[in-house]
Formats: sequence, C-alpha cells, structure tokens
Amino acid sequence: MSDYVIEKNLSGTRLDKSITMIDNDISRVAVQRLIDEGNILVNGKKSKASYKVQEGDRIYIEKPKAKETCLKAEDIPIDILYEDEDIIVVNKPKGMVVHPANGNPDGTLVNAIMNICKGSLSGIGGEIRPRYCT
Repeated sequence: MSDYVIEKNLSGTRLDKSITMIDNDISRVAVQRLIDEGNILVNGKKSKASYKVQEGDRIYIEKPKAKETCLKAEDIPIDILYEDEDIIVVNKPKGMVVHPANGNPDGTLVNAIMNICKGSLSGIGGEIRPRYCT
C-alpha cells in the first residue's frame, strides 16, 4: 500500500488527476477504476474521483497484484505502417475488434500483434505482459 500526503500545490485538484501527478506509473483510467473498487482512500474513507483534494489529505493507494493475461497469438494479416524494436504502427481494419473480450475472445488486433511481436510486448494497466497460450 502506498501512502501520500497532499501538498499545497495540489490542493483543489480532482482526486484522480492528483494521483496521476503524484504517481506517474498509473493512468487516470486505472486510478478511476481503483477508486471505484475502493482501493484508493482519502483520510481512510472512500471518495469519488471528482473529490477536490486539500492540503494535508492523506491518500492511501492499494494497487492489486498484476494478473497474467492468457491470449492466443494469431496469424491475422494486418497493414503494418512502421515497426522498430520499440513501436509498431498499424492501419487497423475497419470493424476489427481491438481487445479480446466476452463475445470476441479471438480474431482481434491484440491477437494479431502478439503474433507479430513474438513475446516482446510489455504490460500495462495492472496486467503482466500477455503470455502465449496453447
């Protein structure tokens, strides 16, 4: 659990925005999810993302352990505009689902990218990099 005290320069800032300014390893979307799940407390109590923090407020952040994501790499042809060791730019086909989800477990852009990157993807948003499943 992380513990922060709000300083004067952040006083009056929304809770979700202030946390991203304090901890740049967490996105605003992830912060909002953590707030909704009760994993971020202000002075020991649940607060809304829109709460305006005050100097001296104590913020407690409980980041859940990263979870493994199991996805199948699929040989789906996609238009690669640029690729180097750090970045890949693709022209996503219209109508192609980006992330696997209920109702779309495969055939997504992520499945195609996993095939192209061959295990070199990094993790984001509380998830360990996707691992290949058999």
